[in-house]
Amino acid sequence: MRILLGVSGGIAAYKAVLLLRLLREDGHAVRVIPTASALRFVGAPTFEALSGEPVTSEVFEDVEHVPHVALGQGADLVVVAPATADLLARAAGGRADDLLTSTLLTARCPVVMAPAMHTEMWEHPATRANVDTLRARGVVVVEPASGRLTGADTGPGRLPEPEEIARVALEAARAAGRAGPSGAVTDDLAGRTVVVSAGGTREPIDPVRFIGNRSSGRQGTALAEAARARGAAVTLVAANLDDRVTADARAAGVDVVPVETTAELRDAVRAAAGRADVVVMAAAVADFRPAAVPDAKIKKVPGAGPAPITLVENPDVLAELAHDRLRAGQLVVGFAAETGDADGSVLEHGRAKARRKGADLLAVNAVGGGRGFGAPTNAVTLLDGRGEVVGETSGTKREVADGIWDAVTKALPGI
Repeated sequence: MRILLGVSGGIAAYKAVLLLRLLREDGHAVRVIPTASALRFVGAPTFEALSGEPVTSEVFEDVEHVPHVALGQGADLVVVAPATADLLARAAGGRADDLLTSTLLTARCPVVMAPAMHTEMWEHPATRANVDTLRARGVVVVEPASGRLTGADTGPGRLPEPEEIARVALEAARAAGRAGPSGAVTDDLAGRTVVVSAGGTREPIDPVRFIGNRSSGRQGTALAEAARARGAAVTLVAANLDDRVTADARAAGVDVVPVETTAELRDAVRAAAGRADVVVMAAAVADFRPAAVPDAKIKKVPGAGPAPITLVENPDVLAELAHDRLRAGQLVVGFAAETGDADGSVLEHGRAKARRKGADLLAVNAVGGGRGFGAPTNAVTLLDGRGEVVGETSGTKREVADGIWDAVTKALPGI
């Protein structure tokens, strides 16, 4: 595969050297296109030695080959790492004032950008608007990591590790049908259809309030994106996910169906499950909903105290799917977010739920105290329908997703 590696001028440019080596060792031809500022951090000889190709940031070098057009036209994949706030702004604005931005305008292949900057710059409304613009055009903008930045600063804005950038970039290329030799991308779900639910349902109390939970939906989204990268056709039923999360999923080739309530999620999952080989219920579904929802906001009456809210039980979507099996041979996977209590440990509660729900696999994870919901990492224990432990996986939510799919593919019958 022919890859263009754009490097813009930030201190994280040194990591581009590591990314270049990873891509080259994976068998890809890589040409580095740095900005002039990037060359103040890492010199052209370093990039040339590792890539085996010439390095320039100017449109007026090698003019007879029209590089500002030819490079983008001939690429299978463009990766920009790091992508500074300035580079994101210029790309979003359609600028063509150096070789890298000119190439971005001519590229018709997948484009992946990995931002790196100080937290204040990343969170500035102008940067957020530029990211939204790029994502709307189909660019995969990787969420920056959170951690130590330049100096003593800590927060979101750190460049993800080169291995993570390479994985996301190669999967974007694969989703677009660009063949690559990477052994890290497997086709073991090719020809399969998968439905994944993610996020947390919300049950309205009145027009402005709701009963909800802390689920960010990132584990479910990671499962959907991992399945797509492994060759599956994927529908993600997204309960109240952040727009940026769903934009990333769509950019990865996932079909996203947004929902809000448990009833809406149930209908959407069942509608898609009739043609699915695997259904994964990763969404945090509300167990109860208000029996009645007024048309107007419930008013506070001083001194009267809160009016009681009568709750009724929601359908058990996972148990229904496990019982009904809307397609022959369908595998159903559930999630159980648990906290230990006086009646049992996380695993004990998970075992009881596995036996009660009837799913083929149940991923049990501890939540609370910085674990599970909203955390960048996760750890799950996989149980079968009898409550027996059949596996464990931990790490980033994407690593956990791949661990779960490893277990699922072993249980799938042949196509």
